[in-house]
Amino acid sequence: MTLDTALNIFRAIGEETRLRIMALLCRGELTVSEITAILGQSQPRVSRHLKILADAGLTERHREGAWMFYRISEGGSDNPSVAAVFEAVRDMAAADDRVLARDGERFEQARLARAAQAAAYFEENARQWNMLRRLHLPEHDIESRIIELVGDREIDLFVDLGTGTGRMLEIFADRYKSAIGYDLSHEMLSIARANLDQASITHAQARHGDLFSLPLEPECADVVCLHQVLHFLAEPGAAVVEAARLLNAGGRLIISDFAPHDLEFLREEHAHRRLGFSDEEVRDWCAAAGLALEGIETLSPATSDKEKLTVKIWLCAAARKTGSVRSRHAA
Repeated sequence: MTLDTALNIFRAIGEETRLRIMALLCRGELTVSEITAILGQSQPRVSRHLKILADAGLTERHREGAWMFYRISEGGSDNPSVAAVFEAVRDMAAADDRVLARDGERFEQARLARAAQAAAYFEENARQWNMLRRLHLPEHDIESRIIELVGDREIDLFVDLGTGTGRMLEIFADRYKSAIGYDLSHEMLSIARANLDQASITHAQARHGDLFSLPLEPECADVVCLHQVLHFLAEPGAAVVEAARLLNAGGRLIISDFAPHDLEFLREEHAHRRLGFSDEEVRDWCAAAGLALEGIETLSPATSDKEKLTVKIWLCAAARKTGSVRSRHAA
Protein backbone atom coordinates (compact mmCIF):
# COMPACT_ATOMS: atom_id res chain seq x y z
CA MET A 1 0.00 0.00 0.00
CA THR A 2 1.37 3.41 -0.96
CA LEU A 3 1.49 6.37 1.42
CA ASP A 4 -1.20 8.19 -0.58
CA THR A 5 -3.51 5.17 -0.43
CA ALA A 6 -2.98 4.82 3.32
CA LEU A 7 -3.70 8.51 3.90
CA ASN A 8 -6.84 8.27 1.76
CA ILE A 9 -8.12 5.37 3.86
CA PHE A 10 -7.34 7.04 7.17
CA ARG A 11 -9.01 10.27 6.04
CA ALA A 12 -12.07 8.27 5.00
CA ILE A 13 -12.54 6.52 8.34
CA GLY A 14 -11.32 9.42 10.48
CA GLU A 15 -14.82 10.81 11.00
CA GLU A 16 -17.55 9.63 13.37
CA THR A 17 -20.40 9.11 10.90
CA ARG A 18 -18.20 7.24 8.43
CA LEU A 19 -16.87 5.01 11.21
CA ARG A 20 -20.45 4.26 12.24
CA ILE A 21 -21.32 3.43 8.63
CA MET A 22 -18.34 1.10 8.36
CA ALA A 23 -19.36 -0.63 11.59
CA LEU A 24 -22.85 -1.15 10.16
CA LEU A 25 -21.62 -2.50 6.83
CA CYS A 26 -19.36 -4.96 8.64
CA ARG A 27 -22.62 -6.44 9.95
CA GLY A 28 -24.11 -6.79 6.47
CA GLU A 29 -25.31 -5.13 3.27
CA LEU A 30 -27.62 -2.11 3.55
CA THR A 31 -29.44 0.29 1.26
CA VAL A 32 -28.91 4.04 1.49
CA SER A 33 -32.40 4.47 2.94
CA GLU A 34 -31.73 1.83 5.62
CA ILE A 35 -28.47 3.54 6.64
CA THR A 36 -30.25 6.90 6.71
CA ALA A 37 -32.94 5.49 9.01
CA ILE A 38 -30.44 3.83 11.33
CA LEU A 39 -28.23 6.91 11.71
CA GLY A 40 -31.10 9.40 11.81
CA GLN A 41 -29.32 11.66 9.32
CA SER A 42 -30.36 13.19 6.01
CA GLN A 43 -29.94 11.15 2.84
CA PRO A 44 -27.70 13.73 1.11
CA ARG A 45 -25.32 13.70 4.08
CA VAL A 46 -25.25 9.91 4.27
CA SER A 47 -24.73 9.66 0.50
CA ARG A 48 -21.79 12.07 0.72
CA HIS A 49 -20.13 9.96 3.43
CA LEU A 50 -20.76 6.77 1.46
CA LYS A 51 -19.11 8.28 -1.62
CA ILE A 52 -15.99 9.10 0.39
CA LEU A 53 -15.81 5.52 1.71
CA ALA A 54 -16.34 4.09 -1.77
CA ASP A 55 -13.69 6.36 -3.29
CA ALA A 56 -11.23 5.11 -0.67
CA GLY A 57 -11.94 1.52 -1.70
CA LEU A 58 -13.47 0.61 1.66
CA THR A 59 -17.00 0.00 0.39
CA GLU A 60 -18.59 -1.07 -2.88
CA ARG A 61 -21.98 -0.21 -4.24
CA HIS A 62 -24.42 -1.35 -6.86
CA ARG A 63 -27.69 0.07 -8.14
CA GLU A 64 -30.86 -1.99 -8.38
CA GLY A 65 -33.60 0.13 -9.90
CA ALA A 66 -34.15 3.09 -7.59
CA TRP A 67 -32.18 1.46 -4.76
CA MET A 68 -28.46 1.67 -4.11
CA PHE A 69 -26.89 -1.11 -2.03
CA TYR A 70 -23.63 -0.79 -0.06
CA ARG A 71 -21.33 -3.37 1.52
CA ILE A 72 -17.72 -3.47 2.64
CA SER A 73 -15.35 -3.89 -0.28
CA GLU A 74 -14.81 -7.51 -1.14
CA GLY A 75 -11.61 -6.68 -2.99
CA GLY A 76 -10.29 -4.82 0.04
CA SER A 77 -10.19 -8.07 2.01
CA ASP A 78 -7.33 -9.24 -0.25
CA ASN A 79 -5.21 -6.30 0.91
CA PRO A 80 -3.72 -7.09 4.36
CA SER A 81 -3.76 -3.43 5.40
CA VAL A 82 -7.39 -2.89 4.39
CA ALA A 83 -8.36 -6.22 5.95
CA ALA A 84 -6.75 -5.01 9.19
CA VAL A 85 -8.92 -1.86 9.04
CA PHE A 86 -12.03 -4.02 8.63
CA GLU A 87 -11.00 -6.17 11.59
CA ALA A 88 -10.38 -3.11 13.74
CA VAL A 89 -13.82 -1.73 12.87
CA ARG A 90 -15.42 -5.09 13.73
CA ASP A 91 -13.62 -5.11 17.09
CA MET A 92 -14.79 -1.58 17.74
CA ALA A 93 -18.40 -2.54 16.88
CA ALA A 94 -18.20 -5.44 19.32
CA ALA A 95 -16.97 -3.19 22.15
CA ASP A 96 -19.30 -1.72 24.75
CA ASP A 97 -19.96 1.61 23.04
CA ARG A 98 -23.37 3.20 23.55
CA VAL A 99 -23.66 4.81 20.09
CA LEU A 100 -22.52 1.72 18.17
CA ALA A 101 -24.71 -0.52 20.32
CA ARG A 102 -27.73 1.61 19.45
CA ASP A 103 -26.78 1.49 15.75
CA GLY A 104 -26.54 -2.29 16.07
CA GLU A 105 -30.03 -2.49 17.53
CA ARG A 106 -31.42 -0.40 14.67
CA PHE A 107 -29.55 -2.59 12.19
CA GLU A 108 -31.37 -5.62 13.61
CA GLN A 109 -34.69 -3.76 13.34
CA ALA A 110 -33.97 -3.01 9.68
CA ARG A 111 -33.12 -6.65 9.07
CA LEU A 112 -36.33 -7.80 10.79
CA ALA A 113 -38.37 -5.38 8.66
CA ARG A 114 -36.73 -6.77 5.53
CA ALA A 115 -37.48 -10.32 6.68
CA ALA A 116 -41.12 -9.45 7.41
CA GLN A 117 -41.57 -8.02 3.92
CA ALA A 118 -40.04 -11.14 2.39
CA ALA A 119 -42.15 -13.42 4.58
CA ALA A 120 -45.34 -11.69 3.44
CA TYR A 121 -44.50 -12.36 -0.21
CA PHE A 122 -43.44 -15.93 0.59
CA GLU A 123 -46.69 -16.64 2.45
CA GLU A 124 -48.69 -15.24 -0.45
CA ASN A 125 -47.03 -17.70 -2.83
CA ALA A 126 -46.33 -20.60 -0.44
CA ARG A 127 -49.32 -22.68 -1.56
CA GLN A 128 -48.07 -22.74 -5.16
CA TRP A 129 -44.49 -23.59 -4.18
CA ASN A 130 -45.54 -26.32 -1.76
CA MET A 131 -47.70 -27.89 -4.45
CA LEU A 132 -44.76 -27.98 -6.87
CA ARG A 133 -42.48 -29.51 -4.23
CA ARG A 134 -44.92 -32.39 -3.74
CA LEU A 135 -44.46 -33.34 -7.40
CA HIS A 136 -40.91 -34.61 -6.92
CA LEU A 137 -38.48 -36.00 -4.36
CA PRO A 138 -37.87 -33.97 -1.18
CA GLU A 139 -35.66 -30.93 -1.73
CA HIS A 140 -33.16 -32.24 0.82
CA ASP A 141 -32.50 -35.36 -1.27
CA ILE A 142 -31.92 -33.29 -4.41
CA GLU A 143 -29.70 -30.76 -2.65
CA SER A 144 -27.61 -33.47 -1.02
CA ARG A 145 -26.89 -35.05 -4.39
CA ILE A 146 -25.99 -31.68 -5.92
CA ILE A 147 -23.47 -31.09 -3.13
CA GLU A 148 -21.99 -34.57 -3.60
CA LEU A 149 -21.59 -34.04 -7.34
CA VAL A 150 -19.76 -30.74 -6.93
CA GLY A 151 -17.47 -32.42 -4.41
CA ASP A 152 -14.94 -30.77 -2.14
CA ARG A 153 -13.25 -28.66 -4.83
CA GLU A 154 -12.02 -25.22 -3.78
CA ILE A 155 -14.56 -22.54 -4.75
CA ASP A 156 -13.37 -18.95 -4.80
CA LEU A 157 -16.51 -17.65 -6.56
CA PHE A 158 -19.87 -19.44 -6.73
CA VAL A 159 -22.51 -17.96 -9.07
CA ASP A 160 -26.17 -18.94 -8.84
CA LEU A 161 -28.26 -17.97 -11.87
CA GLY A 162 -31.96 -17.50 -11.14
CA THR A 163 -31.23 -17.69 -7.42
CA GLY A 164 -34.88 -17.41 -6.29
CA THR A 165 -34.95 -17.77 -2.52
CA GLY A 166 -31.14 -18.03 -2.41
CA ARG A 167 -31.25 -21.68 -1.35
CA MET A 168 -28.18 -22.68 -3.38
CA LEU A 169 -26.25 -19.80 -1.82
CA GLU A 170 -27.18 -21.22 1.58
CA ILE A 171 -26.33 -24.88 1.03
CA PHE A 172 -22.91 -24.10 -0.48
CA ALA A 173 -22.06 -21.33 2.01
CA ASP A 174 -19.38 -23.34 3.82
CA ARG A 175 -17.68 -24.25 0.54
CA TYR A 176 -17.11 -20.92 -1.22
CA LYS A 177 -15.12 -17.80 -0.39
CA SER A 178 -17.68 -15.55 -2.06
CA ALA A 179 -20.90 -15.95 -4.02
CA ILE A 180 -23.36 -13.97 -6.12
CA GLY A 181 -26.93 -14.99 -6.87
CA TYR A 182 -28.80 -13.25 -9.70
CA ASP A 183 -32.55 -13.01 -10.24
CA LEU A 184 -34.92 -10.75 -12.19
CA SER A 185 -37.61 -10.77 -9.49
CA HIS A 186 -37.19 -8.07 -6.86
CA GLU A 187 -39.62 -9.96 -4.61
CA MET A 188 -37.58 -13.15 -4.80
CA LEU A 189 -34.40 -11.18 -4.13
CA SER A 190 -35.97 -9.79 -0.96
CA ILE A 191 -36.58 -13.38 0.18
CA ALA A 192 -33.03 -14.40 -0.72
CA ARG A 193 -31.56 -11.50 1.23
CA ALA A 194 -33.75 -12.24 4.24
CA ASN A 195 -32.71 -15.91 4.14
CA LEU A 196 -29.02 -14.97 3.93
CA ASP A 197 -29.48 -12.60 6.87
CA GLN A 198 -31.21 -15.28 8.91
CA ALA A 199 -28.42 -17.76 8.18
CA SER A 200 -25.76 -15.09 9.02
CA ILE A 201 -24.18 -15.53 5.57
CA THR A 202 -22.24 -12.35 4.86
CA HIS A 203 -19.96 -13.58 2.07
CA ALA A 204 -22.77 -13.95 -0.48
CA GLN A 205 -24.69 -11.32 -2.42
CA ALA A 206 -28.15 -11.39 -4.01
CA ARG A 207 -28.24 -9.19 -7.12
CA HIS A 208 -30.80 -8.12 -9.70
CA GLY A 209 -29.66 -9.23 -13.12
CA ASP A 210 -30.53 -10.80 -16.44
CA LEU A 211 -28.95 -14.26 -16.55
CA PHE A 212 -28.50 -13.92 -20.34
CA SER A 213 -26.22 -10.90 -19.89
CA LEU A 214 -24.47 -10.66 -16.55
CA PRO A 215 -22.08 -7.91 -15.35
CA LEU A 216 -19.29 -10.40 -14.67
CA GLU A 217 -15.98 -10.90 -16.39
CA PRO A 218 -15.30 -14.08 -18.38
CA GLU A 219 -13.66 -17.01 -16.56
CA CYS A 220 -14.37 -15.58 -13.12
CA ALA A 221 -16.25 -18.44 -11.43
CA ASP A 222 -15.30 -21.88 -10.17
CA VAL A 223 -18.87 -23.15 -9.98
CA VAL A 224 -22.04 -21.87 -11.68
CA CYS A 225 -25.49 -23.20 -10.80
CA LEU A 226 -28.75 -23.31 -12.79
CA HIS A 227 -31.16 -24.89 -10.31
CA GLN A 228 -34.79 -25.31 -11.47
CA VAL A 229 -34.45 -22.32 -13.80
CA LEU A 230 -34.24 -23.52 -17.41
CA HIS A 231 -37.87 -24.65 -17.70
CA PHE A 232 -38.97 -21.00 -17.30
CA LEU A 233 -36.82 -19.76 -20.18
CA ALA A 234 -37.60 -19.29 -23.86
CA GLU A 235 -33.93 -19.93 -24.72
CA PRO A 236 -32.42 -22.26 -22.13
CA GLY A 237 -29.46 -23.04 -24.37
CA ALA A 238 -28.47 -19.36 -24.34
CA ALA A 239 -28.43 -19.44 -20.53
CA VAL A 240 -26.00 -22.38 -20.66
CA VAL A 241 -23.76 -20.41 -23.03
CA GLU A 242 -23.72 -17.45 -20.61
CA ALA A 243 -22.98 -19.77 -17.68
CA ALA A 244 -20.10 -21.30 -19.64
CA ARG A 245 -18.69 -17.82 -20.30
CA LEU A 246 -18.33 -17.31 -16.56
CA LEU A 247 -16.49 -20.57 -15.84
CA ASN A 248 -12.74 -20.58 -15.43
CA ALA A 249 -10.61 -23.43 -16.77
CA GLY A 250 -11.75 -26.63 -15.09
CA GLY A 251 -14.80 -24.94 -13.56
CA ARG A 252 -18.11 -26.76 -13.15
CA LEU A 253 -21.66 -25.96 -14.20
CA ILE A 254 -24.39 -27.73 -12.25
CA ILE A 255 -27.82 -27.90 -13.91
CA SER A 256 -30.84 -29.35 -12.14
CA ASP A 257 -34.25 -29.48 -13.77
CA PHE A 258 -37.00 -31.88 -14.79
CA ALA A 259 -36.85 -34.82 -17.16
CA PRO A 260 -39.37 -34.64 -20.02
CA HIS A 261 -42.97 -34.90 -18.76
CA ASP A 262 -46.50 -34.13 -19.92
CA LEU A 263 -47.94 -32.14 -17.02
CA GLU A 264 -49.42 -29.38 -19.15
CA PHE A 265 -50.95 -27.57 -16.16
CA LEU A 266 -47.42 -26.47 -15.16
CA ARG A 267 -47.21 -24.57 -18.41
CA GLU A 268 -50.70 -23.14 -18.17
CA GLU A 269 -50.79 -22.28 -14.47
CA HIS A 270 -47.15 -21.88 -13.39
CA ALA A 271 -45.38 -20.29 -16.37
CA HIS A 272 -43.26 -23.34 -17.25
CA ARG A 273 -42.28 -22.72 -20.87
CA ARG A 274 -40.63 -26.14 -21.23
CA LEU A 275 -41.87 -29.46 -19.91
CA GLY A 276 -38.49 -30.90 -18.99
CA PHE A 277 -35.31 -31.66 -20.92
CA SER A 278 -33.65 -34.75 -22.34
CA ASP A 279 -30.02 -35.71 -21.78
CA GLU A 280 -29.39 -35.28 -25.52
CA GLU A 281 -30.69 -31.72 -25.45
CA VAL A 282 -28.48 -30.76 -22.51
CA ARG A 283 -25.50 -32.48 -24.14
CA ASP A 284 -26.03 -30.41 -27.30
CA TRP A 285 -26.18 -27.18 -25.28
CA CYS A 286 -22.94 -28.12 -23.53
CA ALA A 287 -21.21 -28.85 -26.81
CA ALA A 288 -22.35 -25.51 -28.25
CA ALA A 289 -21.03 -23.74 -25.13
CA GLY A 290 -17.69 -25.55 -25.14
CA LEU A 291 -18.50 -27.67 -22.09
CA ALA A 292 -18.16 -31.39 -21.49
CA LEU A 293 -21.10 -33.23 -19.94
CA GLU A 294 -19.34 -35.17 -17.18
CA GLY A 295 -22.19 -36.73 -15.24
CA ILE A 296 -25.94 -37.31 -15.27
CA GLU A 297 -28.06 -38.12 -12.23
CA THR A 298 -31.67 -39.26 -12.40
CA LEU A 299 -33.75 -38.80 -9.24
CA SER A 300 -37.02 -40.58 -9.85
CA PRO A 301 -40.11 -40.34 -7.61
CA ALA A 302 -40.62 -43.10 -5.08
CA THR A 303 -43.85 -44.18 -6.79
CA SER A 304 -44.92 -44.78 -10.39
CA ASP A 305 -47.51 -42.01 -10.14
CA LYS A 306 -47.69 -40.26 -13.54
CA GLU A 307 -48.34 -36.97 -11.74
CA LYS A 308 -44.87 -37.11 -10.19
CA LEU A 309 -41.79 -35.56 -11.76
CA THR A 310 -38.32 -36.98 -12.26
CA VAL A 311 -35.50 -34.55 -11.45
CA LYS A 312 -32.29 -34.61 -13.48
CA ILE A 313 -28.92 -33.24 -12.47
CA TRP A 314 -26.29 -32.60 -15.13
CA LEU A 315 -22.66 -31.88 -14.20
CA CYS A 316 -20.77 -29.99 -16.90
CA ALA A 317 -17.09 -29.04 -17.02
CA ALA A 318 -15.15 -26.27 -18.73
CA ALA A 319 -12.03 -27.36 -20.57
CA ARG A 320 -8.73 -26.86 -18.81
CA LYS A 321 -6.52 -24.41 -20.66
CA THR A 322 -2.76 -24.26 -20.35
CA GLY A 323 -1.69 -20.90 -18.99
CA SER A 324 -5.28 -19.78 -18.37
CA VAL A 325 -5.47 -16.72 -16.13
CA ARG A 326 -8.46 -16.21 -13.86
CA SER A 327 -10.08 -12.79 -13.99
CA ARG A 328 -11.49 -11.17 -10.92
CA HIS A 329 -15.27 -10.84 -10.91
CA ALA A 330 -16.91 -7.44 -11.25
CA ALA A 331 -18.30 -5.59 -8.27
